[in-house]
Amino acid sequence: MNRSLSRRSLLALAIAATVIGKPALAQEWQPTKTVRIVVPIVGSTNDVLARLVAPELQKALGQAVIVENKGGAGGTIGANEVAKAPPDGHTLLVGFNGPLAINPTLMPKMPYDAVKDLAPITLAVMAPQLLALNPQVPAKDFKEFVALAKKGKLSYASVSTGSASHLTMEMFKSAAGIDITHVPYKGAGPAVVDLLGGQVDAAFLVPGNITQFVKEGKAKVIASTGLQRFSSMPQVPTMIELGFPGFVAVSWIGFLAPGKTPQPIIDRYNKEIVAILRKPEITRELEKMDFEVVAGTPDQFAKWIGTEIPRWGQVIRANNIKAE
Repeated sequence: MNRSLSRRSLLALAIAATVIGKPALAQEWQPTKTVRIVVPIVGSTNDVLARLVAPELQKALGQAVIVENKGGAGGTIGANEVAKAPPDGHTLLVGFNGPLAINPTLMPKMPYDAVKDLAPITLAVMAPQLLALNPQVPAKDFKEFVALAKKGKLSYASVSTGSASHLTMEMFKSAAGIDITHVPYKGAGPAVVDLLGGQVDAAFLVPGNITQFVKEGKAKVIASTGLQRFSSMPQVPTMIELGFPGFVAVSWIGFLAPGKTPQPIIDRYNKEIVAILRKPEITRELEKMDFEVVAGTPDQFAKWIGTEIPRWGQVIRANNIKAE
């Protein structure tokens, strides 16, 4: 055999072995059994988001993906189940403000550490809260509402004590120097019903819970809490524009895994879920719910949670708010 040919053949084989070997070493993680997506609040946009993503994720992973509702304690029960689950990639959480950013300060004895025991995958969607009024409230705009509130005897609904809708109104009360009576409800549904019926005067609500009623003339919106004006209601000013610098209080939902989940698993889920969220048909469905798709990196989500915990913690401590 020609020596130079032999050397070239051996070199070619070595290169081929290296090329063939690389994909095997970098092979993406695959689930080996059914994947559970835990939704820690019943009858919510979290559930809708999970059920939009689940079938697409099932196709991407080639493994069954199911959605389970584990509500209670402001989302803490479901979040705790995921925090205590094996970090093997077969249990995910659809988390939101409550169990991840509010409850760590609101609840004196949390069963898990929201930062250490849950691993961020991606922040999925975000939306401002809207300051909504019953049409019977004699205030045409924000300025008139504040003046009316300073006279007293107004009330506001929240979806529950310690919820973002509750804390946002308490932020507003402190910033504007007004006092409005708090009427807590068990969920957005009954809170909205009583707002529309005139049993309460105002509420901070996520767009998905109120925009349809605004279009029908059954409620009016006078302010939003985002950094910029809400795209579906560009005529509504932000709290910042109305003279409250730094007043930002958005609602958000994201995907997480148990803490200590290996990075290759986190990376696989980030890749697949971000791709799903960015599919035009999925984006359209989420925009119909008045959400903005975020779909970022695990690190970006971790940093976001890190800023949200002290933001809500300050409000809770300043207003001496206690969990029910």
